[in-house]
Amino acid sequence: MTEKLIKGVLFDLDGVLIDTEGIYTHFWEAVDQRYPTGVKDFAHVIKGSNLHNILHTYFPENLHHEVNEMLNNFQREMRYDYFPGAINLIEDLHKCGIACCLVTSSDIRKMEAVYHQHPDFQSHFAVIVTGNMVSEPKPSPECFLLGAKKLGIDINNCVVIEDSINGLKAGMASGARVIGLATTCSGNAIAPHCHLVIDNIENLDTKTILTL
Repeated sequence: MTEKLIKGVLFDLDGVLIDTEGIYTHFWEAVDQRYPTGVKDFAHVIKGSNLHNILHTYFPENLHHEVNEMLNNFQREMRYDYFPGAINLIEDLHKCGIACCLVTSSDIRKMEAVYHQHPDFQSHFAVIVTGNMVSEPKPSPECFLLGAKKLGIDINNCVVIEDSINGLKAGMASGARVIGLATTCSGNAIAPHCHLVIDNIENLDTKTILTL
């Protein structure tokens, strides 16, 4: 792709912009200990999935409310700290005329907690796509296709920035160019599922994105 063809960037949230993936891993490991799913590495298998898919795939219906409330209580107390360089990159993309979209599997309650801690969060994005807005979770490309559609930009003119395997697969299936951040999985693990591997968002700049 040439520089002029990149018109939009679609960001995942956890593990990309905010440093929470490790915290969620501990939470879901604790849930799995309390209500065993029998799934090896359960906390890692579900990364990138939305809550509806997790509950209906791995837990009996009588546990849905309890697990949901456990997560809601947990998220209300969480810290949603930005990774160094995250907001600077978004602001630099804005200066270059590149539209930014957030594409997350998080639900509305989680996002309200993020907005509470960061009152200016929504102002950084032209569009925000949350997990409740799609019918199929990652690795389905539906969320990224919806984000590009809401931006009014062809997905082929977009770059997806993701960290989880499911998210990277979704980005690749969408037709976007995909940058994988090795914040949740190793660089070797994510390399087959993206066009470029970067250690973290602090080491990513606008020039690299626009020339991908």
